[in-house]
Amino acid sequence: MNRENKRKQYEKGYFKTHACRDTFTCKVCGRPVVPEGAGSAHRNHCPNCLSSLHVDDAPGDRSSGCGGVMDAVGVWVRRDGEWAVIHRCRRCGELRSNRVAADDNPMKLMSIALRPLAAPPFPIERIEELTALMGGDGAMK
Repeated sequence: MNRENKRKQYEKGYFKTHACRDTFTCKVCGRPVVPEGAGSAHRNHCPNCLSSLHVDDAPGDRSSGCGGVMDAVGVWVRRDGEWAVIHRCRRCGELRSNRVAADDNPMKLMSIALRPLAAPPFPIERIEELTALMGGDGAMK
């Protein structure tokens, strides 16, 4: 590939319409990440630790000046039933949503999904009392 074509390939917004076939090393866990196996043409996070980098302002534009590590902090289910990972940037705090890839670590996904149930925002010992306050009888059946 000559210099002009390489420069043209990475113009602003190139990855919005073209597949990203770049291999990279995860900045968090150090594993090599390859695009094959993602089930998509746009690999944007590590399938092992689910971390990403804050490189886009809009998907595929590569114009973010932040460059911070984005940690997987949650999951949500889209209207069509597809799962997506919620990432938060360590540097600027911005939240982003990325589709779950076919080869993502299922145990890591489940641990993130179950985190709110494992550590509720109230003392679990008071569940009967809280249920009674909501009008239930508070009995655990």
